Amino acid sequence: MVDASITPIDRGTITADSNNIVEGFSLGSAADPNPETVMADGPVYNVVIDHPEATILWDTGSHPDAADGHWPEELYAAFEHSGLRPLEDDLADAGYDVDDVDAVIQTHLHLDHAGGLYAFEGTDVPIYVHERELKYAYYSAKTDAGDEAYVAGDFDRDLNWKIVHGDREQHFADLEFVRLPGHTPGLLGLILELEDAGTVVLAGDQAYTRANYHDERPMGGQLLWSKRHWLESLRTVQEIERRRDATVICGHDGDDLETLRGL
Repeated sequence: MVDASITPIDRGTITADSNNIVEGFSLGSAADPNPETVMADGPVYNVVIDHPEATILWDTGSHPDAADGHWPEELYAAFEHSGLRPLEDDLADAGYDVDDVDAVIQTHLHLDHAGGLYAFEGTDVPIYVHERELKYAYYSAKTDAGDEAYVAGDFDRDLNWKIVHGDREQHFADLEFVRLPGHTPGLLGLILELEDAGTVVLAGDQAYTRANYHDERPMGGQLLWSKRHWLESLRTVQEIERRRDATVICGHDGDDLETLRGL
């Protein structure tokens, strides 16, 4: 167990059709062939981990110009992000400066998670990312194939990449990276062994909301690179929760964010 603290950083809200978040959330039927669209709000947040070995930033959120052309227009229309601000401002509100950050962990490189990397361009701050994620992000952003949720302007920068190659790696005491493919090929979850809070799993977008995790309902097809891998990763997190009596935190769940604030 490590004597570390965790501080969530509020980065605004994403609003999207619930069918993107939970597969088959609102399906038509003979009795109701045109069901009403249900929109869902979800928080975007980063986390500062004050660890004895480093001040670590978990994810960097959306680019502040997402609504002004940094994101493709159709993607912003589908996943509207309100409360956009520069990473520097949101860190400052939580009592931190960008210069305080010794390392960054990118769960993955989708546009709502990697948009603040600009703040570390040209610095020696290590940016941890999985090899499979970095390759797929470039493949997606630089070709007509792959996933449209990668924006080259987020990550195609002068950054000090530290590549994670394995499925489980540890680079800081009692802080373990675990690869959870499904949402993307190289999504990284984080297992923290904290003195005060016990085992905490930051599952990231392995589960967008609690319904994905607790009810085992996958995200909509556009949010999954592989449903088979997603299910395998779900079992991985569930096993960690069972064996270590862990607190699991989902990527965009408002209730889970409140749980995180209380740890």
